[in-house]
Formats: sequence, C-alpha cells, structure tokens
Amino acid sequence: MLNNATIAQLRALKLQGFADALQQQQDQGDCLGLSFEERLALLVEREVYARGDRKRTRLLQRAQLKYPSATLEDASFEGIHGIDRSALMSLALSTWIERGETICFAGATGLGKTWLACALAQYACRQGRSALYLRVPRLGEELRILHGAGSFRRWLQALAKIDVLVLDDWGTGPIDAALRADLLEMIDDRSAQRATIITHQLPIEHWHAWLGDPTVADAILDRLMQHCRRFSLEGESRRTGRAARAPTKPNKTAPEAQP
Repeated sequence: MLNNATIAQLRALKLQGFADALQQQQDQGDCLGLSFEERLALLVEREVYARGDRKRTRLLQRAQLKYPSATLEDASFEGIHGIDRSALMSLALSTWIERGETICFAGATGLGKTWLACALAQYACRQGRSALYLRVPRLGEELRILHGAGSFRRWLQALAKIDVLVLDDWGTGPIDAALRADLLEMIDDRSAQRATIITHQLPIEHWHAWLGDPTVADAILDRLMQHCRRFSLEGESRRTGRAARAPTKPNKTAPEAQP
C-alpha cells in the first residue's frame, strides 16, 4: 500500500519514469535484493531516460519535418551518386551543428534531397538538438502573415535559437524584395553560429541572379558559404525511374524519394 501511494504521488509530480521503474521493482522480486543505493540509481536512471524520450518527441513534433520518420539508418543509396552511407554518417557524426555549417544537397527532382535533409534534422533531434523545416516557395506568404500580425520579430528571435534549419526547395519560384530581405535577416542571425540545410535544384552559381538585388545577394551568399559542405546528387529519379517502377517491400518510412 505504501508503494502504491508513493507511485501515485510520483505520477502526480510528473515523474513518470521513476514511477514506472518503482512499479517494475515492486513486481519483480529479484530487485528487492538490491541495496537502497542500487535501487535508487535504477529509478533515477529510468527517469532520466524517460525525460530524454519526451524531449526528443517534443523536438520532432516542433521540427515539422516533411518526412518525420526519415532516419539515417534507413537511407538507401542504390543508383545515387554524389553521396554514400559513409559520407552521410561522417557528416552526421561531425561537429557541423556546433560549427554552424551550411549543408547543401543539390540535384534534380526525385533524388531524395528533402529526405536526406529530414533524416539529418531528425538525427539532430534524437541528439537533443532543435530543428525546423521550412519550404522556401511557401515562405513568402507565411512571413507576410507574421508581418501583418506584428509577430515577425518574435518569430525571428525564436528562429535564431533553432540548432538546425532546413530550407527546402531553395531557388524554386520567384522571390520578391520582402522575402529577400527576410531571408537575409534569418541567415544573418545564424551565420557561423547555427546550422542550415539547403536543398536545391538551381546551381549555386545562379543563386546570385535568383536573389536579384546584388547587395543583398552578396550578403546572403557570403554568410551561407562561410562554412559550407556541398553534395551534388546524380542518378535516376526515385519517383519516375526504375527504382519507382520496381516492386518494393513495405517500408516504415515510405518516403517519396528516399536516397
């Protein structure tokens, strides 16, 4: 009865992992032979792991990834050139986030650029880092709404604290002066401090022309290219090529264009 009351109190205090572990110790007689210190260490360890799991779940939800279940472990590189598992894992395990690097995935549509970006961001969340996915062609309208509501500055301050920002479909569609200025604000806050992942079809040498204003374009490119790793993907589209036509086994991630 005493343990039941204690478990209820632990749950009321939101110590779910601690409570679950205590319930498990109560149900498993062999744990009763452990010393008080050993049992307490197991209880605390369970609570730490539980809190870590809850934090990772929150981070993944807030990241709003297009492919939230994309993982580095599930990546397939059949028919894709320009990156392989060794290069991807070497990148993921490096200090690219701490160094505030820009990661660019270039290539034609259907090669898995977005999936790779989401997998990297998802891995960052699993390591306790924050991430956010934004699709550039939609960004202009979303930012206009924020400006209209008077909340752009607050949103910008929050964005500056995000460890990994994914800018998907960079260079796709027209860009106006307002979005160009907002992009400079976003990127300037992150320069050499926070990591950014960019997926694009437009070659980097054409970014200056796409951005339009020479002064703003110079400023944006200077900040993005300070510490940049570039991966140029080549191969057949996973949506329309042989990989898409071939029979596939059920996959828990089921991305459109998994690399």
